[in-house]
Amino acid sequence: MDAHVLIVDDEADLLMSLEYALSREGYRTTTAESGRSALAKVAGTRPDLVILDLQLPDLSGIEVCRRMKADPETASIPVLMLTAKGEEADRVQGLEVGAEDYVVKPFSIRELALRVRALLRRSVDSSDTGGREKIEFGALVVDVDAHSAMLSGTEMDLTALEFKLLLTFLERRGRVQTRETLLRDVWEYEGQVMTRTVDTNVKRLRQKLAEGGDWIETIRGVGYRFSVKP
Repeated sequence: MDAHVLIVDDEADLLMSLEYALSREGYRTTTAESGRSALAKVAGTRPDLVILDLQLPDLSGIEVCRRMKADPETASIPVLMLTAKGEEADRVQGLEVGAEDYVVKPFSIRELALRVRALLRRSVDSSDTGGREKIEFGALVVDVDAHSAMLSGTEMDLTALEFKLLLTFLERRGRVQTRETLLRDVWEYEGQVMTRTVDTNVKRLRQKLAEGGDWIETIRGVGYRFSVKP
């Protein structure tokens, strides 16, 4: 596997536990105990994934994530946030600034390892286009081979996850996609995973689609459906 995971947390015991657990899973790990140290290591080592605690002694995890996602050189690195149970507003904010997912403390090491594996697999698979052609939908043109999307002639600034979510919707136009289906097929999570990740990322994708955001219809109590026609 040999993927490189940067673990950012100011709790020494937790850092040691996560280092040990992820090393047993076959990952290379490095650690940071502050936000500024994390940003320096992200810039210097370009990890494949960052596990990022929200509460850090200098910069918050939200700010670290925001800076990573604002930099084209590090924007594609998946971020998995660690949050305390009562920090729902912070979790949502973290997803809104670009974090791919979150895990609530206290968490099981097994759950964390599964989330890490899914994020890394999705990151690798995002470059596997299977030779599909361009998909045109009104003012939207998605070039799967180039892994790019153009809206009204302007390239959309999409993360790997957002691109995969958009592509999934386009390929399943007119068909209702439950949150569970999207978690399985886009996030590649198995089993029952309770998360607001789907809703938050759909909201962010709608915003990036601008007027095309209405193409994604909410089916109350079920999930989402992409328009058949633009």
